[in-house]
This record gives sequence, structure tokens and C-alpha cells, in this order.
Amino acid sequence: MVKQSIQIFARVKPTSESTSVYAVEDKEQGCNHLEFVVPKDLAHGFINNKRERYKFRFQKVFDQEAKQEEIFEAIAKPVADNVLAGYNGTIFAYGQTGSGKTFTITGGPERYSDRGIIPRTLSYLFQCFKQDNSMVYTMHISYLEIYNEMGYDLLDPRHMASRLEDLPRVLIMEDTDQHIHLKNLSLEPSANEEQALDLLFQGDTNRVTAETPMNQASTRSHCIFTIHLCAKEPGSATVRRSKLHLVDLAGSERVSKTGVDGHILTEVKYINRSLHYLEQVIISLSEKNRSHIPYRNSMLTSVLRDSLGGNCMTTMIALVSVDKRNIDESISTCRFAQRVALIKNEAVLNEELDPTLLINNLRKEVQCLKMQLGMVTGQQITDQLSQQDMQRLEEQVKIFLENPDSEEIFDVGMDMRKIHYCFSLLKAKVLEMSSMQVKVDTGKLHSSVGGPDEHESRNTAELEKLRGLLSQRDDEISVLVDLLKKEKRKTQQVAAQLTSFLNANAASQLSKQSSALTQSEENVDSEVTKERTQEQWSMYSRSGPELSIGQQEAFEIFQKDHESRLIIEDNKAILKQRFGEAKALGEQVNQARSKINELKKQLEMRRMQIAAQGMMRDEVNSEELDPVEESLRSQIQEEKKNYIATFERLKGMKTEIEHIQLLLKRSKIKLQKDFEDWWTKRVTSLQVTSLSILLNIEPPVKGDQGQSIHLRPLTPSGPPYSSIPLTGDPETDANILAFIQARQNLLNRTGMTRLK
Repeated sequence: MVKQSIQIFARVKPTSESTSVYAVEDKEQGCNHLEFVVPKDLAHGFINNKRERYKFRFQKVFDQEAKQEEIFEAIAKPVADNVLAGYNGTIFAYGQTGSGKTFTITGGPERYSDRGIIPRTLSYLFQCFKQDNSMVYTMHISYLEIYNEMGYDLLDPRHMASRLEDLPRVLIMEDTDQHIHLKNLSLEPSANEEQALDLLFQGDTNRVTAETPMNQASTRSHCIFTIHLCAKEPGSATVRRSKLHLVDLAGSERVSKTGVDGHILTEVKYINRSLHYLEQVIISLSEKNRSHIPYRNSMLTSVLRDSLGGNCMTTMIALVSVDKRNIDESISTCRFAQRVALIKNEAVLNEELDPTLLINNLRKEVQCLKMQLGMVTGQQITDQLSQQDMQRLEEQVKIFLENPDSEEIFDVGMDMRKIHYCFSLLKAKVLEMSSMQVKVDTGKLHSSVGGPDEHESRNTAELEKLRGLLSQRDDEISVLVDLLKKEKRKTQQVAAQLTSFLNANAASQLSKQSSALTQSEENVDSEVTKERTQEQWSMYSRSGPELSIGQQEAFEIFQKDHESRLIIEDNKAILKQRFGEAKALGEQVNQARSKINELKKQLEMRRMQIAAQGMMRDEVNSEELDPVEESLRSQIQEEKKNYIATFERLKGMKTEIEHIQLLLKRSKIKLQKDFEDWWTKRVTSLQVTSLSILLNIEPPVKGDQGQSIHLRPLTPSGPPYSSIPLTGDPETDANILAFIQARQNLLNRTGMTRLK
């Protein structure tokens, strides 16, 4: 058991606006101080006792220049090492909305270097799996979203096709040991880093986000990304099970400052209430004499029960913003972190016994004890008696039965195997004596019935029968000998054909391998070209219905001025460069493989030459080493090392390419979504303008007395639909023109020229 306080860290969000006065001090080793200076406001009067300086203590404070890699190395990597050792771990980010919690936990979608704690932790864990060959690891992943105090599974495949209200809710179940179980939360296996990142991207796509005055893409829910690990040593009955919670909390907001209303106001109420219940749990845990901890007040505190005062090693990241308008919320966040640091967790090594492996180990232990017993007694203890023991027991039983002394004792020791075998021998003797008695009785009966002539005729018939069987067996033996000779001749012919075939096939094998390598290179080139073409085409394509001509022109203009265009172009250039490097590495791998095969052929040919020379000389000198053969072997070893190194670089390049493709896909989705919102707003405004022109209504003008005066034309000028903007869709434009033409005909028929 390890008793440890919750580790707290602080990170300052980078900003370009005017900031309040703050300072980061490093007075103690392994400890930093974050100090805020808030000048007094003269508007409150000359007598003002408000504090001007606020100083808070953290394990480490990361200033605005801190990189994502520094955050991972200092915070997440030690927790991941403890999880690999068998302890539970939790990392959660806390702060106001827009302070950078999601960026720290998940990362940014634009650049590969902006990866957050979750993708870096997954990559680190799989690297450790490859390096540690003494353990067998399995990983499962779950992704929980708590939105308006309702739990949802972000990895549910029905997310995209269903509304949020129609999805099954995750329910909290509690067993008799007060352990929490989540119903309807899927646990997906992950065999490699690629599958794990796909699950992360799927969950992030299904999260609930909205635009607020404080943040353009604010997450409106708490999300818990959980990694379940199972480690087992081959042959051992002990299994270590651990889990790692990576929590992205929704940011708190002050409604009086943001001024939100409607549906967003409802979300803010639920977020602030759940964070208030979290603070209540923190305060209750920090008080020593508190007997009741209100975990059940909210779903968030129920799920994180082990992380707060339980079996877990917990780390908190306090995200603060140093803008002057956010200084009060930053001070409140630091105060919350100081209360969290007072909580002590008791982490336990999560080990348990596997029943199947335990049974196998017990069987091995029994076998070992039998061997030790045999060493002590001088006899080998096995499940069955040896042939010598059986013969010895048979002799003892025979002597015991032939001895007329009725008081003789038959002793075979305390070995139950010998006792059972002696009983089986006695039983066989009894059955044999009974069968012999039956035969004697039958012979007497036959002898009393028949005479000597009958016995002689019976013996003659049996003799003829035996002669016939003997001649039949002779015929069968001669047939088998002929078949054996034929098979021997066939075997010699096949051996001769095989030798000639191998000599003829040696030359053709080289040409086949070279053509196969050429074909593989062409396949690699075609795959890379295909991926580039698909990637370029996907830039201007949409996942929904096809765009009209007007929409395509508008999309081209919109994407030129969009903020994500430069990011997409940069990622495309980096991706193109990485594809080129991957192709070069693939060619190097193929060249190394072909060179290894060629060296192996040369080595085989050299061995055949040495063997042929030895046969011609009728002697083989196996002790003398051939320098040519040794040189070929060393070249093969060097080429294998180059091959392995190049292949590892190719695997790393593949991981980076997949991540860049993921970032590029996110940017394209964001660009398409922004264009759809812009197009919807544009079409709505054009429809309002078209309706005004359609009804010949002018906007109201204010008169001298403030009353509204509606101006309208006296006579129509030109076609009624000459100034109507069309949508670009042929069917919709035809309906609009037909409606305007029908209205004009109706006006001409009734003689109306203006609205009444």
C-alpha cells in the first residue's frame, strides 16, 4: 500500500491581451509558487482592506512558453509508469471555460507537436509493451461523457445516426463491496496504437460542443477516457489489473459575466452544479473528522470515487488565465487546487490469481513433490508401475499361491499401485482356474459321447484346414514382395527426377524473385499515388449530397479566406514529404531484403561447392573454417541489422503519417461545417430579400413624427422576377419563377398594381 497526496500542477494559458501581474517563483527544490498581484481599485474608496497579493504552492508551474512534451514528461509519464507497475492512476484538468483544459488533455487538431496527454500516453504505453518482453499486456479503452448529469458512451456506433436523447444512458451500479460498475458503457480492445487513436478520434467527434462568449468551441460535458491494462507474466498465476482515468472537466462559467441564455444557460447550470458537488467532496475529504463523503450527489463524483481518497494515484492540472477579466476565476481555481492537495490516497497493487494458471501450477508442484519423494525413497514415483516392478510382483504372487503354508503373510508395502496390481493378478488367476475347470468338464462330456474314430477324423479335418491356411499365407507373402520391389523402383526414379528438377529450377528461381521484387515496388508506388489522389480529391468533396454549381463556386471562395486553409496546406505539405520519406524507406527495405536473399544464395552455393570438393577428395575437414563463408555470414548479419533499423524507422514514419492524416481530417470536417453554417445563413438572408421583392414591400421609413411609413411602387417596372436572386438549384429556381409568373398573371387579370 502506498499513501500519497494528490499531486497538483499549474499551467498558465498563453495570451496576447493585457494580463494581470503574476510571477512564478522557484524557491524550493521540487516546488514552485504562483503569485498574483491585484492592485486596489480607487473606486471602492480610500479605506479598502482587500488583499493585493495571492500566493499559491504547486509541485510545478508551467508558464506560457511550456510545450506539450514538457507537460507529458513531468505529469503524465510518472503516472503511466505507475499504471504499468499495477497501480491505478488519474489525471484531471480543472479550470474555467476557455483556459486550455481540452488542449492539454486531448491536444490541438492543427499540428503534430500539439498532441495532448492522451495520444502521447497511448504511444508511450505501446512502446513500453514492445520493450518489455517478460510480460504479456492487453489493453481495453472506454470513453464516458457526462452531459447534463446523464452518462453516454462516446464509442457507441449509433452516435452519428441517432439523437442524443435516443441513445442508451450509462447507469451507475454498485455491488456489495461498494465498487462502482457502469452499465451500457462499452469496453473496446486495442491491440496497437492505431486502433487506440481511432477510438479517441471517434469519441472526440461525438462530444457535445457549442460556441460561447468565452470560447468558440467550448466542450459542454465532462469526459473520462479510461485505459484498462492487464499484465501477466508467462507461466505465472498472478495477474495485474490497473486503470488510468484521463479526465477533461467542463469549464465553470459566471452567468453574470457571459450573459448566456436559453439552452446554453441550462448546460451552464448543470456544469456549475456538478463542479460544486466535486468541491463539496474535496472539502469533506480534507476534513479529518468528517464521517460522510457525499459521493452520490453527482455522477461525476460517483465515477471518480477511487480517484478521490481511494485506491488511486491522482494528479490534478490547474489551468489558469492571466487576463485581467479572468483574474478572479484564476484565483478561485488555485484555491481549489490547494484544497485538493490536502487529500491523501491509499494506492494498492492490483494483483489477483488466475484460476487456470493456479491449477497448472499446482499440478507442476505435485509432480515436483513426486520427484522429491522418489529421490528420498530411492524409487521413481510415477503414475504407473515399471515393467520390472510388475515382473517382481508377479513372481511374489506366484510364490505366495504355491506355498502350502496358510499362515504366510503377503507384504508389498504401502504403495497403493502395487496393492491394486496384486489384486488384479489374483483376479486373473481365479478367472483362469474357473475357465480351465469348464474345459475339463466339457472334455469329459465329449469323451463319454464319442469314440476314438471320431477323434481321428476330427484331427484329420483340422490338419487339412491348417494346410490350406499355410498355402494362402505363402501366396500373400509373394504378392507383397512383388509390390515392394515395384515401389522401390518407383522411388529410385522419383529421386532421379527430383535431382534434375532442382538443378533446372535453381536458375529460374532468381528471375522469379527479381520480378516479384519489381512488382512489389510498383505496387508500393501505385498505393502511394492512389492515396495522394484520394487525399487531394477529398479536399473539395463532401460526405453528404453533391454540391450544386453555385455552392461549389461559393465553397471555393469561402475556403480561400478561411483560417484553416493555411493549416490544411501545411499539413498536406508535411504529409507529402512524409510519403516521400516513407517511399524511400520502403525502397531501402526492399533493397536490403533482396541483398540478404542474394547473399543467402551465394552462401548456399559456397556450401555446395565445399561439399562437392570434399566428396571428390573422399574427406571432409569440418574443423577448418572457410573465409569466404565467414565473410558472407558477416555481410548477411550487417544487412539484417540495416534491414531491422530501416524497418523500425518505416514503422515510426507510418505512425506519424496516420496522426497527420487524422489532423487533416479534423481540419476538413471543421471547414465543411463552417461552410454549411455560412451557407445556411446566406440562403436565409436571400430568402428574406426575395420575399420582400416578391411582395413589392419596401422597408419602413420613419416619418417626422416618429410613425412608420411604408413606401410602395405605383407601377411595376420590368419583369417581376428580374431582381430575384436564385439559389442555383434548377428545381428550386423553376418553382420560384413559376410562382412569380402565376402571381403576375393574377395581378394583370384583376387589374391590381399595388398592395392594398
